[in-house]
Amino acid sequence: MSANNDTIQRTVIVTVLLCLVCSIVVSSAAVFLKPAQTENKKLSMQRSILEIAGLMEEGSSVKEQFKQIKTKIVDLRTGKFSDAVDAKSYEQRSAAKNPKLSEVLSGEDDIASIKRRAHYATIYLVEKQGKIEKLILPVHGYGLWSTLYGFLALEGDTRTVVGLGFYDHGETPGLGGEVDNPKWKAQWPGKEVYSDQFAVDISIVKGGANPESPRFKHQVDGLAGATLTSRGLQNLLHFWLGENGFGPFLTNFRKGEA
Repeated sequence: MSANNDTIQRTVIVTVLLCLVCSIVVSSAAVFLKPAQTENKKLSMQRSILEIAGLMEEGSSVKEQFKQIKTKIVDLRTGKFSDAVDAKSYEQRSAAKNPKLSEVLSGEDDIASIKRRAHYATIYLVEKQGKIEKLILPVHGYGLWSTLYGFLALEGDTRTVVGLGFYDHGETPGLGGEVDNPKWKAQWPGKEVYSDQFAVDISIVKGGANPESPRFKHQVDGLAGATLTSRGLQNLLHFWLGENGFGPFLTNFRKGEA
């Protein structure tokens, strides 16, 4: 009896059935858990935005705290707010890969090395007494090993930094990955990204910014041992603050014409 069961055919059948059962279990788990994964991803993003904007209070619900932030869509081609896409469902990262919702950047314009730029961007606003106090802008660009995705938070003057941080990147831990180091991020609040004439003016300085320099308010220390990542960070900021990024929108915003 045992000899009859010990055949190649039976072994193959058992293996196939086992693989089929495992596939069904894994697929079912993936489908069942997807809503929770989507919700966790959304909460993680909201936490990043709150932290970068200096609004995160530990111990309080992220969802509740995020209610103080308004989500808006900006048309990067016109530099004005837009209702052309739904702010609740729009995904800028996906749109940047869709030829109908994005445009190819020329080599000269693509200083952030992102290849394509979505037509629309999701931004976040903090208002108090009818006045916009903070703007949180999505930024991304290539470092050394990866595209870094994060947010730049500015005061309502559109020049003074509230915070800068990244929620997704693949830079080397201990080198380019130091973008996540709280000590490095602590340099950003109070820095100014534009000159008095609102030309992009922010530098990440190799070897360290000089506190005695009159340009210190426009400078941040480079990442030790990560020159290319530092250069990528500076390039992505110059891109998103410039004419092909949020530059036109921020100009319109200052004029009250966004």
